[in-house]
Amino acid sequence: MPASFADPIRSPARRLAAGLAAVAAVGTVLLTNSTFAYGATSVPLGTAAGYSVLAGTTVTNTGPSTLAQNLGVAPGSALTGFPPGTVGGAVHAGDAAAGIAQNNLTAAYNNAAGQTPFTALPSQLGGRTLIPGTYRIGAAQLTGALTLNSLRNPRAVFIFQIASTLVTAANSSVVFVNGSPICNVFWQVGSSATVGTGSRFAGTIMALTSISMNTGAVLRGRALARNGAVTLDTNTITAPICAAAPPIVPTTAPTGGPGGGGGPNDGGGPNDGGGPNDGGGPGGPNGPNGPNGPNGPGGPPGLPTTGAGTTAVLGVGSALVLFGGVLMILVRRRTARV
Repeated sequence: MPASFADPIRSPARRLAAGLAAVAAVGTVLLTNSTFAYGATSVPLGTAAGYSVLAGTTVTNTGPSTLAQNLGVAPGSALTGFPPGTVGGAVHAGDAAAGIAQNNLTAAYNNAAGQTPFTALPSQLGGRTLIPGTYRIGAAQLTGALTLNSLRNPRAVFIFQIASTLVTAANSSVVFVNGSPICNVFWQVGSSATVGTGSRFAGTIMALTSISMNTGAVLRGRALARNGAVTLDTNTITAPICAAAPPIVPTTAPTGGPGGGGGPNDGGGPNDGGGPNDGGGPGGPNGPNGPNGPNGPGGPPGLPTTGAGTTAVLGVGSALVLFGGVLMILVRRRTARV
């Protein structure tokens, strides 16, 4: 049959090309369906870690606010509203301790702002679920709930690099699943932050300018302002303690089947040498069952969604796409010459 009339389905070159296209398709699926996020490292706060509130110019409070840790201001010294506000730690108004804490805050702010690589996010954070990593936002808005999934890692870190403002709507919240690494959640804010009325926020807010907490807002973390004021109104700020992830309940591998029974005992007596038809005596009873066999092996482990497992999946997918594409080009060139 002339080459121009060759059956495209039976042509070896065509079949090879189709197979290579399938290999490339598998690699593409691996690449497009793999979940990954950029890593982040915890931000060292130094002595600033001991403060519930730290401001640059002044701290103003209205109502019975409660601060679990220290209260400080520097280089300013103005503190108003304490009491009725209460402080669980020490109060530092323009003293050396507050100045050192501000220096440590500046270093921490720059550390958080400089961490790379990062994942860019749109402004609205409400309704999202995020895994540990570094995230960059222009102006952040939180309406509703933001869920942070620590992936059962008690040392998980979340860093939010916000270029301008952070504003939460009333009654918004930050919630956690698979552990609560509140001590490793950092909000680096390029200007000012406002926590809305009745909101339940979490993490360390490090604002370049000012922080305002509206009536009844609760913060599990810290409100640290470098150059401006911190304003409170009947708020509660608790210490940012990391809670361990819930334990993973192990699954039981299937056990092996019961052991086989013992062989029958040979209960026959000796042959009677008398007549030719005399056989041995009757067989004895069966022996007892043997012990159960060992437990069967567990199933193969699943692929993780982040970390080394994801890197392996991405590597395999990339290799398959590249391998399939190169071989397809070679086959097409050979077919063209034929």
